[in-house]
Amino acid sequence: MARRRSKRAGSKSADGHSVSGFGCLSCVRGPDLAENQTNGMATIVSENSNGGKDMWDASAADRREPEVGAGGEFPDHLVIMVNGIIGSADNWRYAASQFVKKLPDKVFVHCSERNASTLTFDGVDRMGVRLAEEVKSIIENKPGLKKISFVAHSLGGLVARYAIGILYEPPLQSDYGVQNGGDSDLIDSNANHNVKEELKGKIAGLEPINFITFATPHLGSRGHKQLPLLCGIRVLENAATYSAHWFVGRTGKHLFLRDNDDGKLPLLRRMVTDYGDLRFMSALRSFKRRVAYANVRYDHMVGWRTSSIRRQSELPELRKVPINEKYRHIINVENGDCAKNTPRVSARKDDHVTDAIEEEMIACLTQVPWERVDVSFYRSRQRFLAHSTIQVKWYWMQSEGAHVICHMIDNFVI
Repeated sequence: MARRRSKRAGSKSADGHSVSGFGCLSCVRGPDLAENQTNGMATIVSENSNGGKDMWDASAADRREPEVGAGGEFPDHLVIMVNGIIGSADNWRYAASQFVKKLPDKVFVHCSERNASTLTFDGVDRMGVRLAEEVKSIIENKPGLKKISFVAHSLGGLVARYAIGILYEPPLQSDYGVQNGGDSDLIDSNANHNVKEELKGKIAGLEPINFITFATPHLGSRGHKQLPLLCGIRVLENAATYSAHWFVGRTGKHLFLRDNDDGKLPLLRRMVTDYGDLRFMSALRSFKRRVAYANVRYDHMVGWRTSSIRRQSELPELRKVPINEKYRHIINVENGDCAKNTPRVSARKDDHVTDAIEEEMIACLTQVPWERVDVSFYRSRQRFLAHSTIQVKWYWMQSEGAHVICHMIDNFVI
């Protein structure tokens, strides 16, 4: 396997749960400048493996090896990064390097490559199967892994949701007794409730932590202004519904909910429930947190409603100033209530944009709490590339998105 090493500056987190308080300077200076700092703490290793690209801190791995022995020399938190349509593993190169630089001994990052380029036209289900197989292969080759998180862009968020439905492993009934000293008869009702909250299942045998999406069309691309490129013109939106598959294959049918495999519901409608053997919602629920980053404007590919999983009447009022100067393009943060997994109220009667199918999908997806982060590149010269800028697809073109990546890492739960 070809291996490439480079010296980069890095820093450890202050605690073992989440990262906060890091400055954005290292994020926005760019990877090239950081590579010139030969006295940095992190030695980032990038390696082609398992159909994608692995990235970790070699110096941290060297420190761990004598402590934990063979098989545990890598960080134990696996971060899977998934590209969007016509994308590749390189699209997450900047964000992956920032992960390893800021959490050098905490994360092992894998940028998926199984669904690159025109393979993204094969449909969400086939891509999800390939991603699930890729994840299994990584875990088999890295036996020391204990936790798993997903970070996905655009279509990759739907692919990741399908993959976790395959990889989900429900908790065994016997585990309830194990968590309480083995004597289930002595568990009172409150304790039993807490145990059930803790035992939410695993993803491919690992503890699920973060599920994060960037500009993902969770509700599909059908509906008014869900594909902003069409400027809200109803005639064009209707035409796209019936012709998208001409351009992007089965994926187009899935995005516009036009698939009808063997008389089944459209795939995206199935994915908001536990459908047959695929436990889509149980898998989502198993993560400690779910986060949806959404562009509020200038994203020509994915609308604000579908990427933030909101009804039209729930979209917050637009702000032109950031909520924190540290993250200058983030204008709103809505924290999910992890203590109350209650669905949101139905759409208001004056909400004429949210139709019945969209309402059904929102109601199902919001059975679990989501953190929503609204992003606006309103004052940026890169605003018309917002769909790619939000993930910093190419640093030299979309560097303004570095503050968004910084926010994601600063709030990442370890």
